[in-house]
Parts: sequence; structure tokens; C-alpha cells
Amino acid sequence: QVQLVESGGGLVQAGGSLRLSCAASGRTFSIFAMGWFRQAPGKEREFVAAVSWSVGSTYYAESVKGRFTISRDSAKNTVYLQMDSLKSEDTAVYYCAANPNTNVYNDDYTYWGQGTQVTVSS
Repeated sequence: QVQLVESGGGLVQAGGSLRLSCAASGRTFSIFAMGWFRQAPGKEREFVAAVSWSVGSTYYAESVKGRFTISRDSAKNTVYLQMDSLKSEDTAVYYCAANPNTNVYNDDYTYWGQGTQVTVSS
């Protein structure tokens, strides 16, 4: 089993920045990819970004490309999501996930964190 704990959410004004962290524990040696998803009220959960654990390849949703940056620190078993130029439409609960069962874009991951709220005020 892998446990994931997100942190770093909060309230920020439009145009501001936040950095989310997701710390993994447990059988971390089994992690091969991690991703961030988000779910806004009344909407389905959507893919935000993902990173392969060994090579560090990154993947982004079009809506965040150029504004968000995903990175990982293998020594700390932590993945980060740097969010810049935030918009009101970025408001959502952000979830960290590990080990996709199909591909990194589908919300079909084996492990999930509890989520952290990000609110962007306009």
C-alpha cells in the first residue's frame, strides 16, 4: 500500500501562485508515476498533470500548460505542483494520485490522497 498526503492548498487572489505538495509513504518503491487531478463543485474530476517517477517525463492538461509545473523529489518521495498565474476557474479540490492503471490522463489510479482545497478569488 501507498499512502498519499497533500498539503499547500489555500486561498489566493487571481494571478497569484501556490505550491501543492504530495508526500508518499509506505511501499514507495512501487511508485512508477504520480499525477494531480482536480474537481470543482458540480463537475467531474479532471486531469491536471502527471510525472513519471524514474525518468521524470511530464504531462499536462491544456488548460494548465505554461502555468503549472509538476516535479518530483524521489529522495523525499514527494511530488509538487507549482501553480502560477492562477485563475478563478482553477478553484477546485486538488487530488494527488499514484500508479495509473491505464494511462496518466485517466483518473484510474491505484492510490489517492484525501485532497486539498484551492480557492482563487477574482
